Amino acid sequence: MSNNNFDTLIIGSGLAGFTLALHLAQTKKICIVTKQAVDAGASSWAQGGIAAALSNDDSPLKHVQDTLVAGAGLCDEEITQYIAENAPRAIHWLIDQGVHFTSDQNNATGYHLTKEGGHSIRRIIHSGDATGKAVQQALIERIKTHQNICVLEQHIAIDLITSDKLSNHKDSQHKQCFGAYILDKNNDTVYTFTAQNTVLATGGASKVYLYTTNPDTATGDGIAMGWRAGCQIANMEFIQFHPTCLYHPHAKSFLISEAVRGEGGLLKLPSGERFMPWHDQRAELAPRDIVARAIDFEMKKRGLDCVYLDISHKPIAFLRKHFPTIYARCLELGIDITKEPIPVVPAAHYTCGGVVTDKHGKTDLNNLYAIGETAHTGLHGANRLASNSLLECLVIAQAAGNDITNQPTRSLPKLPDWDESRVTDADEEIVISHNWDELRRFMWSYVGIVRTTKRLQRAQRRIELLREEIHEYYTNFRVTSDLLELRNLVDSADLIVRSAMLRHESRGLHYSKDYPNTLPIAQNTVLKKEIE
Repeated sequence: MSNNNFDTLIIGSGLAGFTLALHLAQTKKICIVTKQAVDAGASSWAQGGIAAALSNDDSPLKHVQDTLVAGAGLCDEEITQYIAENAPRAIHWLIDQGVHFTSDQNNATGYHLTKEGGHSIRRIIHSGDATGKAVQQALIERIKTHQNICVLEQHIAIDLITSDKLSNHKDSQHKQCFGAYILDKNNDTVYTFTAQNTVLATGGASKVYLYTTNPDTATGDGIAMGWRAGCQIANMEFIQFHPTCLYHPHAKSFLISEAVRGEGGLLKLPSGERFMPWHDQRAELAPRDIVARAIDFEMKKRGLDCVYLDISHKPIAFLRKHFPTIYARCLELGIDITKEPIPVVPAAHYTCGGVVTDKHGKTDLNNLYAIGETAHTGLHGANRLASNSLLECLVIAQAAGNDITNQPTRSLPKLPDWDESRVTDADEEIVISHNWDELRRFMWSYVGIVRTTKRLQRAQRRIELLREEIHEYYTNFRVTSDLLELRNLVDSADLIVRSAMLRHESRGLHYSKDYPNTLPIAQNTVLKKEIE
């Protein structure tokens, strides 16, 4: 830790961060910092697969059209086309890295392609039902052996270091990022990291909700840091709730993949009666927002704890081959998916908004990039099309790599050390766990699948109280990982609520009882921090 000066500092260890690191490592000195183990992020949890037009009867144009329909008028068409056109190349790059996708010799591509909600054709390439894990493991092997890539586990970023915070750069015409303060959780020491380019790749903010399919790492760190540094944030009201999270007291955050419905799974009431045809003509293959709202409606209408996803009519060999992880996990919990339906509920799954970037991942701060779920490129619009997320990680990370490679080297100022001279050790850390629990519960109750203005106002009042408490705590005590995550969650919650209150319509993932209609013109919700 004696020399923390790098060409590129990547905060986060998901697919986007790994892809970028591997594209830069031939010519750049890279540091990846990750707050837990290197494989603990949401990318490893992705089950379904990656969308790409690989078959002869598919095309990038069809992929674009499906994405635009799902995005409910808010997708950036130029970005969407760019990502769809580069999708096949990105998949072949993964194959070159050693990723093994499920094969199918009856398919001209040589790979099994599945279909998910919102897609008009089979275009999801996958590795069984644990695609994210297969991809991450292959890339980790590459990362570990590369001499130009340093990986620091158990390190959490506190804040970005920007020119407006430095006395000799305050008057600079163009605000710049010079690096970040990083807490080493192993020894509770804060280090100053300097970098030619800094990249936010920390994933989304779904842990702001009580029920989520995401790992504990999804606390909106990159989004909150970008916001505090002055980046524009867009469309945070669009939180995707996955329709089918396993409902079981011992199955924390376990996702039942979209592909189960894509391969014929049927949603049913406890009576065994299907209900999706009542809500949409596409039934179980409707986009996720429609399916999640339908499940939410039926549960509230009938006072149900869950609904059921039934694929037991498929052959046993088929289920074991295509859904080995789901089959095994359910069996551990006493659910045999070959004989009985799976109890499921909706859960917060994906953050469609984030730090505003262009197609190269560049933010509006010089030398700061954001990629993956942290970023808002415009691909997802008001609702993400299934399996477009890992794809976005790949394509935008590769584009960011090309852009960073072409950036000139600049002289960097000496950055000030972290100042702990006026703080003490915390006296009551239980306050943090209480605030964390309170935040996630009222966000679930007031800012969930169906919203009202009154619910949003209630959430906003509670957020303000929490922010005051957390600010006092942050100002007076030494930082801890739990405190930093709570601070980022509250900032993320605030951005979600503020964005939702600005949208006076229902569109995509944002459904308001007070504004049930969709406006004729689709506009992004863009938040810009006031100059302090």
